[in-house]
Amino acid sequence: MKDSAKAYWLGFDLGGTKMMAAVFGQDFKVVASLRNKTKGVEGTVEVLERIQGTIADALREAGLEPSDLGGIGVGCPGPLDLDRGVILQAPNLSWHDVPLKETLEKRFKCPTVIANDVDAGTYGEFRFGAGRGARCVLGVFPGTGIGGGCVYEGRIIRGRTGSCMEIGHVRVQAEGRLCGCGQRGCLESVASRLAISAEAAAAAYRGEAPALQRLAGTDLAEIKSGTLAKSIKAGDTAVEVIVRNAARHLGSGVANVVNLLAPDIVVLGGGLVEAMPDIVLGEARKTICGQAMKAFTRDLKIVAAELGDNATAMGAAALAADGAAR
Repeated sequence: MKDSAKAYWLGFDLGGTKMMAAVFGQDFKVVASLRNKTKGVEGTVEVLERIQGTIADALREAGLEPSDLGGIGVGCPGPLDLDRGVILQAPNLSWHDVPLKETLEKRFKCPTVIANDVDAGTYGEFRFGAGRGARCVLGVFPGTGIGGGCVYEGRIIRGRTGSCMEIGHVRVQAEGRLCGCGQRGCLESVASRLAISAEAAAAAYRGEAPALQRLAGTDLAEIKSGTLAKSIKAGDTAVEVIVRNAARHLGSGVANVVNLLAPDIVVLGGGLVEAMPDIVLGEARKTICGQAMKAFTRDLKIVAAELGDNATAMGAAALAADGAAR
């Protein structure tokens, strides 16, 4: 193993339509970062080539060689085999059983770890962001879906071979809407950005959200978190009601997990929180404190994430560094 005092670490965020490689020094300051797209690239081989190319380009931008790396950490969506470093399925990329760890170790000749992207983001917040110094950090990131992660006494809570903490699929309505997982009433079906956007589009169609109609019409692909925030600021009361209701559902789901884990800190992140912190964080906080056991909420901190888009890459790089140090 390379002398860790001289090592650089690379964190990679593999999203559904985008990817980011970031090179960190020993102090975990960013040396170089590079973004690329997965959209428009078809086939496992082609996407793997783009991942490797993005990493190589980031290293060149940093003025480094692969031999300068102490390790690579990758935050990935979808079900994973964490021990073997295999992406079992990534629906947005049409991947099945992709040996990402083996591929990157062969190319860059350094240890590689993979983690669920939300787990990596939560770990990043634990190490460098809003969850620093906590014994137990619960991270919840509402976006297209709703992801969750938990760091307990310095380690990510996980299953035997894969990740866990699928808070987006906690049932919050007995006979609710159909969720993408095939069940009904999941938190994701009522509190994700996609669920909010669908309700907002219906409101715009009915003439109840004129600002949203002007900004994006009823196209779900255009009704993003920032667009929702603009429509509310422009006076779309119907959209604000939809977002507040979703944030209360989010709080209910989080309250259930607070009762199970008694975390020190709940970190809420993602585009919805960044675009509308007062609404989303405020409503979620009130609901969590109103529904979770008082003994668990008395000293509980409920805060917004601090690292933004860098959380997953930073957390993944830290996982690689911490794994090498053990």
